[in-house]
Amino acid sequence: MNAALAGISKQVLVQHQKVYTRGPAGKTSPARWQDWYNGNSSMSEPKPILVTAGIIIREHEILICQRHHSDPYGLEWEFPGGKVKDSEGLEASLQRELREELGIEAEIGEEVYRLRHRYPDRYVEVIFFRVESYRGKPANRVFESIEWVERCELAGYNFLEADRELVGRIAEGAIV
Repeated sequence: MNAALAGISKQVLVQHQKVYTRGPAGKTSPARWQDWYNGNSSMSEPKPILVTAGIIIREHEILICQRHHSDPYGLEWEFPGGKVKDSEGLEASLQRELREELGIEAEIGEEVYRLRHRYPDRYVEVIFFRVESYRGKPANRVFESIEWVERCELAGYNFLEADRELVGRIAEGAIV
């Protein structure tokens, strides 16, 4: 936006300083448009939920997991992982998640991809790590299904919306 338009927009906002929003307990409270416009308001974008995920590689195959039918976005495919707990490092979070979900002790490799995505019910930032080394045999503990899939077959699975660009890049050999 050029400076002239920005000035006009601010002027219009200043003329309409009060808007009314529903606050706690349904009470109506005034909000200031200038604060919102300048990013100094609770109306600014919320912090995303931080999630780690592992791209587990076995020779030419990648492990993918189908969300349980009773979970949000049930029966869609994803890479294993989950929410980072408070005061937990990214690698430690992914190690814990892979232990809980698949029963493996993983050595977390390099970060290979990062994204932010807004679903209708949540806003997430997902950090994907390469996992080539682990102890134990992956066992399905929480998913509807798990499968080892050739890179070129990934696009044939119905992945979570947030993962689809990454899946395409993996399938074409650009990542991992």
